[in-house]
Amino acid sequence: MTKVALRVFIFLLVSAVIYLSIAGFLVVSDQQREPGQEKKSLAFDELAIDGKGLPELKTFPARDGNQLSYRFYPAQSEKVLVLLHGSGWHSRYLLPLAEFISSANLAKVYTPDLRGHGHSPVRRGDIDYIDQLVDDLADFVAQVRNENPDSLLIIGGHSSGGGLSLRFAESEYGQQADAYMLLSPWLQYNAPTIRPDGSWATPYTRRIIGLSMLNHVGIDWFNDRPVIKFDMPEEVRDGTETLSYSYRLNRGYAPRDYKKALGSIKQPLLVVVGTKDSLFLAEKFEPVISQYTEADVELVDGVTHLGVVVNPAVQPVVKKWLRAFAR
Repeated sequence: MTKVALRVFIFLLVSAVIYLSIAGFLVVSDQQREPGQEKKSLAFDELAIDGKGLPELKTFPARDGNQLSYRFYPAQSEKVLVLLHGSGWHSRYLLPLAEFISSANLAKVYTPDLRGHGHSPVRRGDIDYIDQLVDDLADFVAQVRNENPDSLLIIGGHSSGGGLSLRFAESEYGQQADAYMLLSPWLQYNAPTIRPDGSWATPYTRRIIGLSMLNHVGIDWFNDRPVIKFDMPEEVRDGTETLSYSYRLNRGYAPRDYKKALGSIKQPLLVVVGTKDSLFLAEKFEPVISQYTEADVELVDGVTHLGVVVNPAVQPVVKKWLRAFAR
């Protein structure tokens, strides 16, 4: 080895040690903590819905052999909607909107409990690898397609469920959907739609940065570490909530790049946001989304972040859109 080559090798080795040391320090130095009271900004009382008419849970096999849960709302319709829940909860709270769509025969509705969530997940708040939620959704879509071979298939999601819908759209499976419906969707932590003073989550920012650095060089050994906690009041908990996410679940629940994800959607797209959303700036969605794709962006006056799913004021918007498009 020449002196120049030796110097280059030493420089690279020292750089790698420094890089890994910084990443490791960020991961271990960010201690777990409880969400602060100032983070409480969701109208959780809206989750107190009557569970009457809630379909029983069914299961479908994912590619790894695990049985994952979902609910089904039948309808006399040639449209099918797979509707994804947001962070911390599961398919139960989607009942009001799913039941309305079903009973009006606008679409058959499937509401899966995403891996790591629901009544009895294998590991609450964790998955095996970052893109497992997308793979699970692809497996579920395959089953739904098999059951409804001639139907238009819509992928929809609320909040982080909207983020997962976007991640699905930018994946190899994205063109399997005939349309997308996003309800107060999570785009990205630094998107213009984020309200600076609104959050119900406490991220471990240094740990996220450190783990991102490690993943950038192919080290994913620590992706099971928790990186975010959610503040859900005791009075609305029933033991089926998910209050903490691992790095890999948190990453997999959002698009890689919301700009590219939106740009990949060539199908009909509906985006609905309430003007009283405490997490997102409703007026920012149309100018942001219109830069990358065509979409019907509807703002519903007086509706909150959770209300965009449970408030009847949203139903006419969804009804009009579902009736408007066909093949």
